[in-house]
Amino acid sequence: MISPTSCPVNRTSVQWSAVCGRYLVAQGSTTARSTLIEEQPFAIGPKCNGPVVCLGCCRPTTDVEELCGQCGWPLCQECAESEANPHVQLECREFQKSRARFYNLPSGSSFCPQLDCVLPLRVLLAKEANPKRWENEVAPMEHHESERRHNEDVWHADLVNIAQYLRGPCKLASRFSEELIMQVVGVLEVNAMEARTARGYPLRCLYPYTGILAHSCVPNTARSIYPSEGFKIRLRAMVDLDDGQPLHHSYTYTLDGTAQRQTHLREGKFFTCNCERCLDPTELQTHFSSLKCGECVEGFQVPKQPTELSTSWNCCGCGASTSYEDVQAIIQSVQSEVNAVQALEMGPHRLEEGERLLRKYKSLLHPLHFIATTLRQLLIEMYGRVQTYEMVQLTDDMLERKAELCRQVLSVLNKFEPGLSRSRAMNLYELHVPLVLLAKSGFIASKLNGGELRARLVDAIDLLKECVEILQYEDKCSQEGVLCEVAQQALRQLTLSVEGLGSELD
Repeated sequence: MISPTSCPVNRTSVQWSAVCGRYLVAQGSTTARSTLIEEQPFAIGPKCNGPVVCLGCCRPTTDVEELCGQCGWPLCQECAESEANPHVQLECREFQKSRARFYNLPSGSSFCPQLDCVLPLRVLLAKEANPKRWENEVAPMEHHESERRHNEDVWHADLVNIAQYLRGPCKLASRFSEELIMQVVGVLEVNAMEARTARGYPLRCLYPYTGILAHSCVPNTARSIYPSEGFKIRLRAMVDLDDGQPLHHSYTYTLDGTAQRQTHLREGKFFTCNCERCLDPTELQTHFSSLKCGECVEGFQVPKQPTELSTSWNCCGCGASTSYEDVQAIIQSVQSEVNAVQALEMGPHRLEEGERLLRKYKSLLHPLHFIATTLRQLLIEMYGRVQTYEMVQLTDDMLERKAELCRQVLSVLNKFEPGLSRSRAMNLYELHVPLVLLAKSGFIASKLNGGELRARLVDAIDLLKECVEILQYEDKCSQEGVLCEVAQQALRQLTLSVEGLGSELD
């Protein structure tokens, strides 16, 4: 059993199975929102296949003048003046000693393979600085070497750009073997978690203990990462947990269909998910991947064997069968149209095109299909925020439309991300706005009396309360943390309004 040196709070224990390997279970009964784990990262650094970024703050930069004065690698002026940035503390001295040069990207290049070595090097340097934590927590992590070798192009690129580069130009061959470096690359590929800095720039973090969480497409834990606390991670229970209950997190996007999630997990995490949702052709009765049957009026086509990518699709009503290839051709065609809408500039045309696609494919997709859900989320974001559809310009019908879209997305999230879900919180906030405006509009038009107005505002208050209860655990500087403050302010104002109404009605 692991005794993690990095977890000041730990209400879990480690189990092992032939299917999952090492995984975590709850230690004692745990109520929803309780903290299960706190852990500091073993290492943090830039993402692979990314642009040129500052090695201190991960801000993208194309300024050839923003280079470290000691080693010549990318570093913004602000980070250059701070000794607290990780570049100065870690790889800078190695690049200085070896005189490994950074080469600016040729014109037209969009990503910088030379920076792919930075996070693996930081893990290796952390191994030297903290060998006990390496041996106890990092070394046992899955790295799936045999599976990764099957993708010869990616394996060769990592071998050349990372392992051979660190051992060659960086002159680290005497300290780190090729085998060890490729192990570290695999550990990061399989286990690293994406986070964002306080300013919103993406990066990767390695959490050796939290990283052994088992996967489920209906997770029972939620994680939050705190840039202001050195990227500490906190894992919380999304729902009430029993003693010994396995802990699950989702390592894919929960609002993708089963085939899309399975593909991502096979290619990126090297396993097939057999959770309850994946094994259910209807995805817990949501029909999140189902297509309307072309042979009968009421039926929906679902995969016969959901975890088999080449499975046929059969109608639940009449039994009509469609090949996997035909279904995927339909999905890819529709998805390409959705991608084109998502690529449009934020504005009224983008909103109108989103609504057009929802109408166009209403007779093809189940109402809760994941592509329809993607379009609804797009529309929720735009109603009230784009020109000619700003909040003060929305008619009652448009406000009703926004509320309907929110409820439809929430009906899915309530199934797939119950309890402590950031996505649910953000949709709860979006829903409260049209409800408040519709209530006030109805009162002004004498469609609602004072008591009815108050009841509807209380419903909006309940939405805000749940939103705040979820988001209060987020880092204050994160997007979710900022929304929490906005929601708290709206809650205070709305509560005062209701109290004022109460006194008037009395």
